[in-house]
Amino acid sequence: MDIRWWAVVVLAALPSLGTGGENPEAPPESWTQLWFFRFLVNAAGYASFMIPGYLLVQYFRRKNYLETGRGLCFPLVKACVFGNEPKASDEVPLAPRPEPAETTPTWQALKLLFCAVGLQVSYLTWGVLQERVMTRSYGATATWAGERFTDSQFLVLMNRVLALIVAGVYCLLCKQPRHGAPMYRYSFASLSNVLSSWCQYEALKFVSFPTQVLAKASKVIPVMLMGKLVSRRSYEHWEYLTAGLISIGVSMFLLSSGPEPRSSPATTVSGLILLAGYIAFDSFTSNWQDALFAYKMSSVQMMFGVNFFSCLFTVGSLLEQGALLEGTRFMGRHSEFAAHALLLSVCSACGQLFIFYTIGQFGAAVFTIIMTLRQAFAILLSCLLYGHTITVVGGLGVAVVFAALLLRVYARGRLKQRGKKAVPVESPVQKV
Repeated sequence: MDIRWWAVVVLAALPSLGTGGENPEAPPESWTQLWFFRFLVNAAGYASFMIPGYLLVQYFRRKNYLETGRGLCFPLVKACVFGNEPKASDEVPLAPRPEPAETTPTWQALKLLFCAVGLQVSYLTWGVLQERVMTRSYGATATWAGERFTDSQFLVLMNRVLALIVAGVYCLLCKQPRHGAPMYRYSFASLSNVLSSWCQYEALKFVSFPTQVLAKASKVIPVMLMGKLVSRRSYEHWEYLTAGLISIGVSMFLLSSGPEPRSSPATTVSGLILLAGYIAFDSFTSNWQDALFAYKMSSVQMMFGVNFFSCLFTVGSLLEQGALLEGTRFMGRHSEFAAHALLLSVCSACGQLFIFYTIGQFGAAVFTIIMTLRQAFAILLSCLLYGHTITVVGGLGVAVVFAALLLRVYARGRLKQRGKKAVPVESPVQKV
């Protein structure tokens, strides 16, 4: 049994034969271009930072450095390894969600419209650009087919750098709670976040964007599983029901639609494996971030800490592979790609700020409804722009998925009204 499963993974990683058209990745020139090999190389690059860092943390803890350490490096080691326990007088309480009683209904409606439009524009633009960058060629002429950008890790770096700058500026301009978490604890969420983003970009070489969106919607199930394993949470019966409906809807879409004319079963399997990796890594990220919020930090502080280590990992890995210069050269050769990558990063960073503002003003339920509608609009927009086809049964499956998601929001709201403890929503810090 183990040999058969390994054979499936290896065959999925191999380039498909006879694929053509616009969307799937062209057959790689060598085995070093296979996604499975690149994943291992990237993971090795991250390990070259994580393993020495972990050994240093263990060394300082065993030596009781907090009690015996001195010198110029002591504050840095303390912040990175031990953290700072905030005093009661130093804590800045996070502002609760403001009540609409102080403002007029018209003003509240305008703010809600502003949040909804901001989230829709940011993430719909991000989705369209993501598919454009990963599935289409740049520099094509009448005599040349152009070239594609293939380094997903470089795109992850660009997104994280801009998000780090935005979060850093926000923390400087707005007063934040005193930071108490050991900095090294962000590295675990950063690593899983980088890997999930890489899988997300890479999957678009093998599956359509609507398939990817539905896979994201179905991550409710692995998030629940991770919640049981990592946070020891318990769930209500309605949550298992909606998770089952989501599974049914996704299965209807995948089984009815089948591979598109321009893709093959081999590339589809590769895409599904990558999407499974995205869901697994992202589920761990959400649960780990939820655990970190026990240090009473703000969402922007979380955003800064996670993106700081994400930049460290991706820059180090790209330098080790010699790919950072190549990505920069590609931007120099194709100004259109440079504009797309920059706008992609701007949408990612602004979208995260809209997430924080929307949840702060209207709560997680309203935010979830907006983002659920955004996913439906993203599928429609992708079909219109890039020619994806969906059958009647596949469309019914999409409707079942989004109906289940809205049912989850409704049920959680009813629980809150009855005074019961609702299951916390996923951490919204890193969504792209």
